[in-house]
Amino acid sequence: MATSRLRTPPATAPSGPEDPSELWWFHLVVGALWLVFALLVFQFDSRTVGAVSLLLGATCAGAALLELLAVPTSHGSARAGRVALAFGFGVISILAFVHPANSFDALATIFAFYLLFRGLFDVVVALVGRGRPLWWLTLTLGFVQILLAFWAAGDFGHKAFLLVVWVGASALAHGVLQIVRAFELRP
Repeated sequence: MATSRLRTPPATAPSGPEDPSELWWFHLVVGALWLVFALLVFQFDSRTVGAVSLLLGATCAGAALLELLAVPTSHGSARAGRVALAFGFGVISILAFVHPANSFDALATIFAFYLLFRGLFDVVVALVGRGRPLWWLTLTLGFVQILLAFWAAGDFGHKAFLLVVWVGASALAHGVLQIVRAFELRP
């Protein structure tokens, strides 16, 4: 009597990509969108408080979404940090949308904290990932954002104009960083 072996069906593959390099194009698209957003920011009239508030809210909402999208690929304390950062960006975004008539001083303070938190996070990520190619770019952008945070918090006049420049520069920095990451991950 011949015995037949029962075959077990192969395990199904997880629904998400196993290799982060499979999503290199996503970083490229997100980076391009950040660059388009930065270009649009520089086209706005810097005298409109409402427009600047909406730009700040959109920038923080985009940053929160980007952090939430990165949560599944993070592990340990980096995952908790990304969730906390996304929550903070979300709160800032909501405040900017709910109170668009606030003064530029309030918006500059909110954006200063955004730049400070984002800059500190980028510096920590860069130092932890020193073995990665071009880690120094993340470190440099983090320090630039920290310096801009203190500039935004100061009273150097022309806050309306400077706030538009800060939002645009932050979006530009995020776009460049995402495009560089896309080419780092590209197989």
